[in-house]
Amino acid sequence: MDLNSVYQRLNTGSKKWSQYPEDVLPMWVADMDFPVAEPIVMALRNRLEHPLLGYCVAQDSLRQTLVDHLARHYDWVIEPEDLVFLPGVEPGVNMALNTLVPAGGGVLVQTPNYSPLLHAPAHWKLPRVDLPFRADANGEYPTDLEALQRGLARSRALLLSNPHNPLGKVFEPEELRAIGEACVQQDVLIVSDEIHADILFDGRRHTPIASLSAEIAERTITLMSASKAWNIAGLKTAFAVVQNAALRERFNNGRLGLVDSVNALGLEATEAAYRLGADWLAQVNAYLQDNRDYLAQALQTRFPGIRMNLPQSTYLAWLDCSALDIEHPQQFFLEHARVALSDGLEFGAECGQFVRLNFGCPRSMLEEALARMERSLQRR
Repeated sequence: MDLNSVYQRLNTGSKKWSQYPEDVLPMWVADMDFPVAEPIVMALRNRLEHPLLGYCVAQDSLRQTLVDHLARHYDWVIEPEDLVFLPGVEPGVNMALNTLVPAGGGVLVQTPNYSPLLHAPAHWKLPRVDLPFRADANGEYPTDLEALQRGLARSRALLLSNPHNPLGKVFEPEELRAIGEACVQQDVLIVSDEIHADILFDGRRHTPIASLSAEIAERTITLMSASKAWNIAGLKTAFAVVQNAALRERFNNGRLGLVDSVNALGLEATEAAYRLGADWLAQVNAYLQDNRDYLAQALQTRFPGIRMNLPQSTYLAWLDCSALDIEHPQQFFLEHARVALSDGLEFGAECGQFVRLNFGCPRSMLEEALARMERSLQRR
């Protein structure tokens, strides 16, 4: 598979490439510029041989494929009936908050955080309780467990981003266990967004928080999808793992006419990804790690005013531009470099000096984006 080819995505309805004028290089939304794995394409073609595309349900083969994937990759044993299929992780987050958190119950969110998670509590008039990450001397972002306990005392739910977006943090099992046990002790629901679980660097391994103990699993809604790792976000398919049957029933009741069934092609693509997409994913992960390392080297040698802690997961780099002394870095690079990055303010009110850069693209696109940014700073 050739990951270096640049595919023309203008006029395809791509959100990433439609948001800005054609002369802007889009490096913002979490959407990779790589072609979909051939097994997924073949599965879609085969499905389209049948002329009907009515309402669909997940078949037993898809459920078993996911059960096998979770056991093989995470040592997480679940049952097929634990799976709930959804048109996205974000709808699952909002279903959980609206249905399972009592009125006025606080929702603890580690900040900075992915904008839809950050703003979800307000949709349901639930107070958000922020738990800020602070980088330690090693550039890591450990959870402040004492602050966690204080935050949980004011909360009825924890929104967890695991792996973390935008920090690219992979939580170690010991840290997750401490978080999970604190939630058990304080009777707090865990809603865990694990959409980036299959994008990992440097030999790391993802740990679903619900896999750590039966007690943690009993209060956890885990949300996953093939959309990020296999680049099929437009097919709008995700799934929740809810091992507590009573909690699963209450969660499903939260559809409320808003969260409908999953489309037929998304279900086919998801099964093909998890069943047949391992080789493609391994190649993409290796390419992403090389892109990450190229980006890190370029920032170190060519951008003394920008700092980045090396992402351990995702294809998203969290760039600290505070040393550039630019009031609004995202706007500066958009106007002067014609490069569209995600604005740090989307991830937290204290993040105005940060931008998020998507390096899930052919190397030539990453090189061009950095060259444009470098020239814009030289002209300043």
